[in-house]
Amino acid sequence: MSKRRYAASKKLLTGLIGAPIAHSASPAMHERAAEALGLRGHYQLIEVAGADAAELRMMLEGVRRLGFAGVNVTYPYKEAVVPLLDALAPGAASIGAVNTVVVRDGRLTGHNTDTTGFARAVAPLLAPSGNAVAVIGAGGVGKAIAFALASLQVIDIRIFDSEPARAETLAALIAPRGGARVVASVEDALDGATGLVNGTPVGMLPSRDTPVPAALLRPGLWVADAVYSPLITPLLAAAREKGARIMTGRELAIYQAADAFELFTGLAPSTDVMGEAFDAVMAARSGAYQAA
Repeated sequence: MSKRRYAASKKLLTGLIGAPIAHSASPAMHERAAEALGLRGHYQLIEVAGADAAELRMMLEGVRRLGFAGVNVTYPYKEAVVPLLDALAPGAASIGAVNTVVVRDGRLTGHNTDTTGFARAVAPLLAPSGNAVAVIGAGGVGKAIAFALASLQVIDIRIFDSEPARAETLAALIAPRGGARVVASVEDALDGATGLVNGTPVGMLPSRDTPVPAALLRPGLWVADAVYSPLITPLLAAAREKGARIMTGRELAIYQAADAFELFTGLAPSTDVMGEAFDAVMAARSGAYQAA
């Protein structure tokens, strides 16, 4: 997007809908990026657990009417908001999941910057000679991850979800773009895989679980986690111990936020500035845990 929507010193109101989101680094990233561009930004956390369609509609109507440039959407509402919006960008329509809602001329348009953000983050890990990647989880973020891998010409995407029907639906959506198949177990997903991505909330605090048994991890594998609270999840800690390369949720968090900010404003933010804000939040959180 090239058109500037916000002049210097203009107020910028954005936010996040989801639950739980108290841990989110998004306020710091968006507000610091706005400040660096001369905007007066405020990023509001809108945490409502267990919202049904009517409650989500009310929240979105507030976003429409209260001067928001847009909001991000996270777990568990990335799919639930789709039928409540006025329009979907092509990418979000294909995926059936939205993490960014832009308000323009009174209309709410859904986008998916998890896909573009993850593609930017994971590209350095992919081998030019071919990749077989296991994706654990076929919900909102799992969908975005699988579409990002397909956009990078990964032709062997193995999808596992505890609800097989969700995995089947995702594989069918990706079929026109590349090779995706449903597997019956995590073991099958990792058989001969070069990479593994956790697209579930398993491992996000306060959970200390892992979606993949440590015995299945090995050297030569790369392992990425969409979770960033904590930055080193139990999955990533086990993978590192086994000698696998790891990618934390840091890069996905920063790149999806940067792409969303540009959609909200028409201005390209500094990913370095956003990264510094993200790191400051994580450092403060780590200090708080140690003090406790």
